[in-house]
Amino acid sequence: MQSRARNRIVRRMKDAYSLILSAIDNGIYRPGDRLVESELAERFGVSRTPVREALQRLETQSMLKRDGRSLIVATLDHNQLAELYTVRAELEALAARLAARHATPEEIRVLAGMVDEDHKILGDPQALSRANRRFHHQIHLASHNRYLVQQLDLVHRSMALMARTTLAAKGRDTVTLDEHQEIVDAITLRDEARAEAALRRHISMAFETRLKEEARLTSESSPDA
Repeated sequence: MQSRARNRIVRRMKDAYSLILSAIDNGIYRPGDRLVESELAERFGVSRTPVREALQRLETQSMLKRDGRSLIVATLDHNQLAELYTVRAELEALAARLAARHATPEEIRVLAGMVDEDHKILGDPQALSRANRRFHHQIHLASHNRYLVQQLDLVHRSMALMARTTLAAKGRDTVTLDEHQEIVDAITLRDEARAEAALRRHISMAFETRLKEEARLTSESSPDA
């Protein structure tokens, strides 16, 4: 009986953690937003104890930070952003290389189909952002390396701390799909070096776009602008 009760508690804690993390990832809670234990419990229909445990876990993972006595969704400064993109480029490039080596024909067809389908949502940055995450996750899975997938999951969890998607930048959506197609073509040809280079270039362009957008927004919000 005690064991079953304990399992139910652990399951509720995991559910609360997943629900809060998903809400951050989907932009329901954005960087700088304050998370209130009682409000979260009411929103997700769980008791406050698993919510409290989930918040503590997210704080230890640097997804949340203290602001006085409150917990808020963390933000990334310039150095953290650069560090995150550096790690992401290396891991994503490795995933592409391994996908070119190990992906099954079915997995390659799924990747190609994703690119085709994503042309239908051009002009919708939020929908394209979700599709972009699915595309990259599919490459991770196609690498057939569980440890790499785990590390990339951690990286992409931190990506949720970015307030805006680069796919909202003018012209970036079309270019992104062109880059995705280049990656899929390389994987289809089993060209490991080309797949790695294409993915690395894709991440570099995304980072450059984000830096430009951050600079533009900072300039527009400046009193001297």
